[in-house]
Amino acid sequence: MRAVVVYESMYGNTHEIAGVVGKRLIEVADVSVVPLDDASPTIVGEADLLVVGGPTHVHGMSRPGTRDAAVKASDKPDGPELDADAPGPGLRAWFDSLPAAPRLAATFDTRLEGPAMVTGRASKGIARQLRHHGYRMVTGPESFLVTKHNTLVDGEIEHAQRWADELITAAQAADPTRDVSSA
Repeated sequence: MRAVVVYESMYGNTHEIAGVVGKRLIEVADVSVVPLDDASPTIVGEADLLVVGGPTHVHGMSRPGTRDAAVKASDKPDGPELDADAPGPGLRAWFDSLPAAPRLAATFDTRLEGPAMVTGRASKGIARQLRHHGYRMVTGPESFLVTKHNTLVDGEIEHAQRWADELITAAQAADPTRDVSSA
């Protein structure tokens, strides 16, 4: 099985979760973990399982204005450090170039700690876009929590490892003709 983990990350938390998920998936699949700018239609088209993650901005996927605000916040003396992969368009623009594909997918986001109805969840919008492009979701959207100081909440790395294990099981159940353990 070929898996591609694509992420949009402004401050590094989504990038870190993508790396953890990719590291777990690599035990059973051929995996690439790529920032949004490197997620070309060719790379994505090779995936049997596409995992897409992004930060939650103003209750959903980032927009040009929220991305600009994140960059401005990082310019402040006490602001968070921008992820090296932060420049470029966000997921919304990326979906415009995503080819339709009847393949398997899963989504995740990073969001502030608190009830999802208060913080929002980018992963729901990401899942909606993937379904629109013909992808079949193997599991529901997942959220990983970030503190107001912009660090992952304790235990979220382990949460990402468990979620990746669930993805493996769900992908096997969704497409039993593929042997994800023989990659």
